[in-house]
Amino acid sequence: MQTEIEAKFLDQDHRAIRLCLQDLGAELLFPMRLMKRRNFDFPNGSLEKIAGWVRVRDEGNRLTLSYKQLNDRSLHGTKEINLTIDDFSAACDFLCALGLRQTSYQETQRESWALDGVSVELDEWPWIKPFLEIEAVDEKSLKAVVRKLDLDINQAVHGSVENAYQAEYDVTEAEVDHIPEIIFGPTPKWLEARRKV
Repeated sequence: MQTEIEAKFLDQDHRAIRLCLQDLGAELLFPMRLMKRRNFDFPNGSLEKIAGWVRVRDEGNRLTLSYKQLNDRSLHGTKEINLTIDDFSAACDFLCALGLRQTSYQETQRESWALDGVSVELDEWPWIKPFLEIEAVDEKSLKAVVRKLDLDINQAVHGSVENAYQAEYDVTEAEVDHIPEIIFGPTPKWLEARRKV
């Protein structure tokens, strides 16, 4: 499996980041677009037990099928295998035919930039503040772009999106993982009741 070298910076002003990227000569690859994903596990939760999951994602410009495994919440802690596919529904049907079941459906919005060969994603997820995700082929390249954007690498979080929800709500990783639908609209009452002050 490949190591996913990425860092998230929570609670970011996308307008300010966008202006900074423009000033730095970054290339806008794809404007803000809706993305949808379906996550899968076996009925016995065997992937969750090893912090893994299978994801089918429509990125607006391409479709991917991925296996991801979160070994730890460090810069090098997430491993993944990604495949480009050509049919979102067929991929989901394929996984179900293998005995997996859908654990969640999620919608997000993402704007994609490239700066010095590094991916800079402006992400919006339902019910939380916008954040920034930076992904590179190596740690040195990632940290160089982090510095150019005047961000503090020590403020970065790593791994999947649960930590972004935990920054704003008193919830566990498992509770976030088991939200059956994360879609744009009103915050669920149970989640709103746990919003941090």
